[in-house]
This record gives sequence, structure tokens and C-alpha cells, in this order.
Amino acid sequence: MNEAASPGSFLIDLPNSDSALAISGPGQQTLHLLEEMTGASFVMRGLQLEIGGMPPQLERAAGLIELMRPIWQEGQVITSVDLQTALNALDTGRRKDHAQLSNQVIARSQGGNLLRPRTLRQKAYVEAMQTHDLTFAVGPAGTGKTFLATALAVKMLTDRKVERLILTRPAVEAGERLGFLPGDLQQKVDPYLRPIYDALHNLLGYEKTTTLLEKGVIEVAPLAYMRGRTLEHAFVILDEAQNTTAAQMKMVLTRLGERSRMVVTGDATQVDLPVGQRSGLIQASELLESVEGVAVCRLTSLDVVRHPLVQRVIEAYASDDKR
Repeated sequence: MNEAASPGSFLIDLPNSDSALAISGPGQQTLHLLEEMTGASFVMRGLQLEIGGMPPQLERAAGLIELMRPIWQEGQVITSVDLQTALNALDTGRRKDHAQLSNQVIARSQGGNLLRPRTLRQKAYVEAMQTHDLTFAVGPAGTGKTFLATALAVKMLTDRKVERLILTRPAVEAGERLGFLPGDLQQKVDPYLRPIYDALHNLLGYEKTTTLLEKGVIEVAPLAYMRGRTLEHAFVILDEAQNTTAAQMKMVLTRLGERSRMVVTGDATQVDLPVGQRSGLIQASELLESVEGVAVCRLTSLDVVRHPLVQRVIEAYASDDKR
């Protein structure tokens, strides 16, 4: 695949135009990022990518392109997070670990994108959910906590490993009052559950999601609806768990029934509980971390897969909190 070009450069033949577009990115944005990260030059000519530079730059560039191969060969979009994760793997000698990311495809979105963990900590999180009955995912916004859990839940439902999905979150009033919203309790809390609906629509499409909701195969409900129930043969996701009290957390964890698993997600830096009230997520993730069958995954700003600015915002606030 690689051919000699001019001295100090080499060529990579690409299989098709989709691969070329994936490596180039919109307005050749991905090529520019590659140049910034490696110091090498990248020029796309049709279905050939020419990489030039000094030997260390060429070696670094070649390693990065190779780690990205499973993404660009599929014609999938390469993001700055993908590049930074691959570069970190090269720099820390974890090339083999990173190579396994491409083999961990969970599902395909309605838009045709392959859904897989994008960072090594996300990879560990997915593996924890696959092998533990109870998994906690604690980390900042944008790290894929809820989406990866929902994607795996949908896959397990499709594979008939569970019979239903139950997705819940506490309805905590963060500056707004539920009483002034129209409708019954379910309608009042629906805005709080919107991120979960969005994930389901991305994975299943609107019509199939609606059908499964109507049949009760998928249940999206406020946390208050979980009291007194035993959740059997189900994949349960408790989202925004930082806003549960200790009593609420204990209540929902003890709902787990036979052939079920639960994923609890939340951001310990965004607690909306009254001042002085400890988050049930923080308590439970510390209390249960050493319990057999429980996994606690801690994601960081380096795992943010939204707009690159989100990572910088999170880091800025974290620095301010330490003052």
C-alpha cells in the first residue's frame, strides 16, 4: 500500500473516495490537524495521500494514520478526539490497546455511523458493562456515559439477552419549578428525559422507538416510578445519578432482579441537590467500588467526544474549583 515518493516522503494508496474524504475532513480540517500533531506535511491527490517530513515526523505520521485505518477504511468521520486518543496511545506505548478500539463496534446509528468507544477509558467502560451486573460511570458531560450505555442496552435487547430496557433519571428542579409545567407527572418530567429519547432515536429511529415504548419493551420513566418494583430480565440505566439522594440510590440499586444489569451514570461536579445533602452517586461509587460484581469507571475531560471546546470548558472550570 505504501510506495516511495520523493526523498523524505511516502505515499499511501486509498481504497476509495470515501476513505479520502474521511482522512481529509471537511475543508481538509483533518489533514491540518494531522500536520499540527506530527509536524509532517499531508497532501491529498485523488486517492493518494503523500506524507512528507523528517524521519521522526514520518514515523509518527505513519503510526497515526495506521491507528486510524479502521475508521477511514470504513469512510467514517475522523474527529479530533480520535486523533488525540491515537496520538496518546503512540506516545505511551499503548498502540496494541488502541488497535482493539476498532474491534469493539457496539452498533450502527440510523445515520450509518459505526458506534464504538472512542477512547481507552471508554473502551474499559464498555467492557465493564459487558462483564458486570452493576457499573458506575462517573465523569463530566460529553464523555459518552449515557450514549454508550444506551447503545449497549439496545444491542443486548436486539440480541435477546434482555427482554426490556428501563431508562430512568431523577427529576431535580435545577432553577425551574416542575409545578408550573403543564400536564401530569410523566409530561412534567419528559423534558428531563429528553437526552435518553434522543439517544434511542439515534440508535433505533423514531418509529421503532415509539413502537417499543408503546409495547412497554422500552420504559423511560422518572426515578420515583421505580419504588416498590423488582426489575427482572432488564437492562436498567440510571442517568444523572449525581442528583439522587443516598436513600434514592439505595432504593434503585436494590430493585435489581434476576438476569438484569444496571448502569448508573453521572457527573459528580454537577450536583443540583440542596447544599449540604450528599449525592447518592458519590457515596455509592465509593462505598461499592470493592464489591464483587460492581465496576466503577471514572472518565475525564480527555474522554469528551463533543465539540473540542467542551473539553477546554471543563478543564477551565476544574482549575477554578481548585483555587
